[in-house]
Order: sequence, then structure tokens, then C-alpha cells
Amino acid sequence: MNGHAPADARRTALILAASQAIIGSAAPIAISLGGLAGFYLLGADKSLATLPVTGFNVGVALGAIPAATIIRAMGQRNGFMTGTLVTAVGGLIATFALFQASFWGFVAGLVGIGVGGAFVQQFRFAAADNAPAEFKARAISFVLAGGIFTAVIGPQIVIFTRDLLAPVMFAGAFASILPLALVGAILLSFLRVSPHVVGSRQDADAPARPLREIIAQPQFAIGLLCAVGSYALMSLVMTGAPLAMVGCGFSPDDAALGISWHIMAMFGPSFFTGALIARFGKETIVAVGLILLIACAVVALSGIQLWHFWTALILLGLGWNFGFIGATAMVAGTYRASEKGKVQGFHDFILFTSVACGSLLAGVVYNNWGWEMLNWIVLPVTGLCFIGLVGLRLSTRAKSI
Repeated sequence: MNGHAPADARRTALILAASQAIIGSAAPIAISLGGLAGFYLLGADKSLATLPVTGFNVGVALGAIPAATIIRAMGQRNGFMTGTLVTAVGGLIATFALFQASFWGFVAGLVGIGVGGAFVQQFRFAAADNAPAEFKARAISFVLAGGIFTAVIGPQIVIFTRDLLAPVMFAGAFASILPLALVGAILLSFLRVSPHVVGSRQDADAPARPLREIIAQPQFAIGLLCAVGSYALMSLVMTGAPLAMVGCGFSPDDAALGISWHIMAMFGPSFFTGALIARFGKETIVAVGLILLIACAVVALSGIQLWHFWTALILLGLGWNFGFIGATAMVAGTYRASEKGKVQGFHDFILFTSVACGSLLAGVVYNNWGWEMLNWIVLPVTGLCFIGLVGLRLSTRAKSI
């Protein structure tokens, strides 16, 4: 291993982390205001209020494979900068739709922001791909640690800009996505791929296997299951939380601050999650994440005071962090350099299709069965993920005997 590789890997991870902090702030803007703006734009039937958030997640899902293809064709720097342009266009469409009071136009705008978000989601894979094996988990954590700043930037933009273009509610917040995209593009222009790490991988020149062979590996399948479970549950509960808080008499600012605490919990532990994975193992950290998601549901079901909502959202964020980073690290160890484009695109397509379904179900479940049912759903899904982890552990032990 070239002695400069770790330094190059750190530089790449830090640039991607900074870019995550800026351009990634479009996500909390879309998530915290998408449902409320949808509620505002709809008529008497509010069942589709969370559809704009679903549109955002659908955009991430639909953009997953094209984003991976564009990044592979154009290179990481130019590909990621293209993603910032897509995000800016989505923000512009959403702002214009709010001025026109067009619900479906607003949904389309959030789909565009989501497609741009698909490029942001590739940051974590890019950091891992440009890192030596012993630094991969930490590289992923570095990138996701940028989200701690997203947790501050996004919700604060919501609070200070949502009435900026009054009397059109929320338009100012979505217009602010354009300068975020510009700053993100400037940061990404400094990105350089390390030739030392990429070229040193033993499997760099190995032929690509068929996708079905790769995804049939137990570690990939269970890693994807746990990533889907952690992220889809987070999407389900988080999307419904602002509606539930406002429905219980709390203000939109209370809801935005709750999302802020939640996003800080999502990304804050990333400073040390990679080290924990290196010490205790990927599967163990995923299991801890699942336990925290269960704790979130227990707190949410115990009351509807503001502290119940905020505490549940914090536990939800922590559970996502351990579950998702651990699951991503599991998946990152199952494919060769020649396979990364198709595997990463497939992974994120499945992942964010599930996340989109979670956000859509949030509105339907909340309107028909309430906040409690949203949290009861957490239990069987985490149980299924636990079964998968136990099965993987038993299979690994059996092979080692």
C-alpha cells in the first residue's frame, strides 16, 4: 500500500463530507416542509399530504442507477457536480409550483430534488472506493459525519426563510436550495480521485461477475435487508412526525427543531461509528441500531408531549446511523472494483424505492390509524432484520467449522 493512500483517502472523504453538509441540506428542507406544504396545498382530503416527501424519495430511487452511470462515465468530480445542477433545478421547480399553488408541480419539484439527492447518496460509496480496506468504514463515517452540519443548516434555513417570500408560504426555503447547490458544486470542484488506493486493490482487474451472483451472497442480501429496514423505518416515522406534532398543537417551528435534533442524531455518531465497527464488527453495530429503533417506538408510544416526540426522533436518528452505516459497510465488502457501478446503483434503487414507500405510507397510516400505528410498524420490521442477522452469523460459523 502506498504510504500516501490514507492521506489521499482522508482528503477525499473530507471534501465529500463538506459537500454532504451543504448540498445535503436540501434533504431536511424537503423532508421537514414537504408534508406541511402538501397539507397547505391540498383541499379537504389531506391523505396525500406526505406525497411530496414520497416524491423526494422516489426521485432518489429513480436517480440511483442513472447517477451511478453518470458518475462512472464522467468521473466522480464532474458526475457529482452534475448532481448539484439537478438539485438546483428541482428547487427552482418547487419554488415556482408554490407560487402557482400547484400541488402536483410541487411534487415534481421534490422528485427533482430527490434525483439530485441520489448523487449525494453516492458520496459514501465514493469515499469507501477511494480508501484502503482498513479505512473503509471510517471513510463512510467521515462522509456521513458531514450530516451533523446538515442537521443545523437545513432546519435553520427552514426557520429563517420559510416566510421570506410571503405571502407564499414555504417558497423562500425551497428557493434557498439554489445557492446551496452552487456552494456544493464549488466544493466538489476540488475533488480528486486517489490513484494510489484505487490502483492497489487486488481485485481491481478481476472480471465482473453477474449481478445476480453478487446479490445472492448472504452478506450482501442481509446487508441490503438491514439497510432497507433501518432507512425505510426512519423515513416512515420521521415523515409522519411533523404532521403528528402539528396535529397535537405544536408549531411548525417545533416540528422543524424536532427534525433538527433527529438529523443531528442521525449524523453525529458518525465521528466514531467507523471505529466502533472496526472494533466490534459490522453485524454487531447493525444490531445496536435495530435496538435503538425499537427504543424509538417505545418512547413514541408512551406519550404525546413534545419531549416524547423529540426523544423518539433522536433515538430514531441514532438507530438509523448504526443500522445504516453498519449495513453499508457490510455491502461495501461484497463487490469488486469492476462491479461497483452496477452494484451500487442496484443497491440504492432498491433502498430508496423502499424509503419512498415508507414516506408514502406515513401519510396514509397517520391519516387512517394515527401516530401510534406508525410506531407499531417498527417492531415486526426490526424483528425480520434481527432474524436475518442471526441467520448470517450462524451461516458464517457453520462455514468456519
